[in-house]
Amino acid sequence: MNAIVREFEKTQILRKEVPFKIGDTVRVQVRIKEGEKERLQTFEGLVIVMKGTLSQMHFTVRKISYGVGAEKAFLFQSPLIKEIKVVRSGKVRRAKLYYLRTKLTKKDSRIQEKKKNAKVVAVPVTGEAPTSEDLTPQLAPVETPASKAAAAAAAAVPASEAPKA
Repeated sequence: MNAIVREFEKTQILRKEVPFKIGDTVRVQVRIKEGEKERLQTFEGLVIVMKGTLSQMHFTVRKISYGVGAEKAFLFQSPLIKEIKVVRSGKVRRAKLYYLRTKLTKKDSRIQEKKKNAKVVAVPVTGEAPTSEDLTPQLAPVETPASKAAAAAAAAVPASEAPKA
């Protein structure tokens, strides 16, 4: 019986990757059916909870509208969800952000934005593709106190030119 249920769940998977994490600000577009018309409704907020595995996963998005908090739970594999777009990536150290439900000041409820690790590669002036030497990080020489003293002695005036006392 359990194997049959798992096989059926595999056929129902619409999205294979989860493009967001807890603490991210997402924009979810949901199909709303009103009578015979169908429209898209956007709900933008902070992901505070993610539960379940890929086939049965659901997540909760919280937003504050006109000073009132609103939360909405979505099934990740729901066919009613048209698009999930990450607006900001947040840096959090909790698995569940339930503490945001309590009365906090705006400063307390702020989530830091995650810094992206953008690697900048210098392109040679010639317009050629960078070589492996260009991509390896160059280490600066380490100066020791002994090397500083030797450099200072070399920069000093030679003894033949020094004034005699």
